[in-house]
Amino acid sequence: FIGIFSVSFISHHGGAETLVIASFGASAVLIYDSIQSPLAQPRNVVGGQIVSAFVGVSVFKLFNAWGSDSFYEPAASASAVAIAVVCMDLTKTLHPPGGATALIAVIGGSSVTDLGYLYVVYPVGLGVVIMLSIAILLNNLVGTRSYPTFWW
Repeated sequence: FIGIFSVSFISHHGGAETLVIASFGASAVLIYDSIQSPLAQPRNVVGGQIVSAFVGVSVFKLFNAWGSDSFYEPAASASAVAIAVVCMDLTKTLHPPGGATALIAVIGGSSVTDLGYLYVVYPVGLGVVIMLSIAILLNNLVGTRSYPTFWW
């Protein structure tokens, strides 16, 4: 609750409406509930989201350079997710919500696509750092929980 609330609050009151992206909801499930999962560890959360955002923007730019034919959006969407998964596997940063982050870079509309590579830093980078910081703090307040199990 607190992680998504914080990102939403900053977004709403800071005039930065795109700070909240849908994939953060899935990340929240992992970093606040499934804290022992390798997919919920900081390397995977930050790396997976950043790698996927970069891939998504790159795929959007590549397909957009070819035109705006209705064929390109489905092809770009599928390519962004598939390439993001491969890149996360290669970098050992698999974080399933990253697939959605790559997809959002392609289908997110002008409020996302106009950001270009800034999307990687803001909203993705900043948002994931805020959520992860809160997860580390809250998960370690309870004596029976310890998060993360590994950093890198």
